[in-house]
Amino acid sequence: MAHRTEVKVNPVGSTSDFNDDDRELEALGYVPSFKREFSNLATISFAFSIMGLCSSVATTFNTPLLLGGPASVTWCWILGACMCFTLGASIAEIVSAFPTCGGLYTASAQLCPKKHRPVVGWVVGWLNILGQVAGLSSTEFGLSNMIWAAVVIGKGGNYEVTSGKVVGLFAGLLVLHGILNSLATRHLAFLTKGFVFVNLGATMLIIIVLLATTPRSEMHPASYVFGSAGLVNQTGGWNGGIAFLFGLLSVQWTMTDYDATAHISEEVKRAAYAAPTAIFIAVLGTGLLGWVLNIVLVLCSGPLENLPGPSGEAFLEIMALRMGNAGALVLWALVCLTAFFVCQTALQACSRTVYAFSRDHGFPDGGYLSHNSAATQTPLRAIWATTLFSILPGLLDFASPVAANAIFSLCAIALDLSYIIPIFLRRLYRNHPEVQFKPGPFYMGGGLLGWACNINCCLWTLFVCVIFSLPTVLPVTPQNMNYASVITGGVVILSGIWYIVGGHRHYKGPTSNLHEKEGEGQETEDDDGKRESREQDRKGDITV
Repeated sequence: MAHRTEVKVNPVGSTSDFNDDDRELEALGYVPSFKREFSNLATISFAFSIMGLCSSVATTFNTPLLLGGPASVTWCWILGACMCFTLGASIAEIVSAFPTCGGLYTASAQLCPKKHRPVVGWVVGWLNILGQVAGLSSTEFGLSNMIWAAVVIGKGGNYEVTSGKVVGLFAGLLVLHGILNSLATRHLAFLTKGFVFVNLGATMLIIIVLLATTPRSEMHPASYVFGSAGLVNQTGGWNGGIAFLFGLLSVQWTMTDYDATAHISEEVKRAAYAAPTAIFIAVLGTGLLGWVLNIVLVLCSGPLENLPGPSGEAFLEIMALRMGNAGALVLWALVCLTAFFVCQTALQACSRTVYAFSRDHGFPDGGYLSHNSAATQTPLRAIWATTLFSILPGLLDFASPVAANAIFSLCAIALDLSYIIPIFLRRLYRNHPEVQFKPGPFYMGGGLLGWACNINCCLWTLFVCVIFSLPTVLPVTPQNMNYASVITGGVVILSGIWYIVGGHRHYKGPTSNLHEKEGEGQETEDDDGKRESREQDRKGDITV
């Protein structure tokens, strides 16, 4: 019988909290390397900001509206949001059990037998990094297009936006975010606290102003917003069902990167509580408020044939139609600011994953990227490596705008696949003697609720990955081909070959670095046994 550990909760901010957090991390096998400056508010704000509701909807609104029609916008959002809620809850309970900056990458290797840990860690690590880089790059690319769209509106539609201008601004914005992320943790936490108010405030303001400025006689009827009158197939060959399901891209791309909060968990106070709670609240809030935003946008959208308009952004054109150019640009600035915050938090989360993967020798860099700056106590090398790598996907715009847009689908495919692997492994090896899943404070239980959420999110993720791998327009040409599946498959295959050829020599899965603190040359089997014992003592049987 497992012994039961009594967990005493201390007030947030006390010295004991920091000691408890550090003991939690050491029990998982890692030396505390960051300062815990993120409070509950900053952590929740971070979770909301990584999704960037109004800016993410603005960036992807064209896809559901123009391919499947207005009804695809409204119904695909609530359908996808409900399914994402089960995925978010499943991720939250794993993050609660493994609050490390490696996130689900670290958890995956701990949820399978020892002999499989290197392979599982390698695959999940690369998928997660690929998805995060694609997410950062696509958001920054979307922000660049949003800024240029504002210029087009400001010029009355008489302004040509070239690929060079879009990519140049995109790269400049990434460098700016690299500079901001080089600040110390306390400054990052201070900045992050305000993100949630801009994010949610801008969304609610847009909803209110659109309803106030649209005459009742010009609002679309319910049959257009929710019914068959709003089903439009403009895919050029796909049947109506597939065209409708393409609308899932907006919600799936918006409500992803759930584990971003986990990647900053070593900088969060009471991480086992705060990180999963922030994920849960952000997923629920984004799903519900996002549905209202989409309904209002469709309700006030005007004639479909006039969209996406000269700017190429249907979201902005709807605002300009109802508010006038000046009013639309004022609120659009808040939408762009929200997207700016998304990129800021996404770069921070991705750099921590790169740091963790390098710390575990997943890169052939000898741990170079796992170095923390003595001045800022942040991984500056990982931050700038992430920044430079994130510029590469945006260069696809020079080859084909459709190819560049594939990074939106790539983000959802790669990240969601990396999420369901630990969820699946946890259930598959639940009775294996080498796998000790000890629930954290956030736990759905071992009954029907937990099983239903886990099974549902795994099946749903596999389904949407198929949808996002399809080209959105027929007939397929090199210019409109959806390269998301090709890129994802290529990275998985190449990383697999790399692991077989040489990666297995330096990568043994997520490994403890406690021996560095203890001054030992390498970790021994005895250390591994002690660490497992500490983890069991740490968690025991936790009752929520």
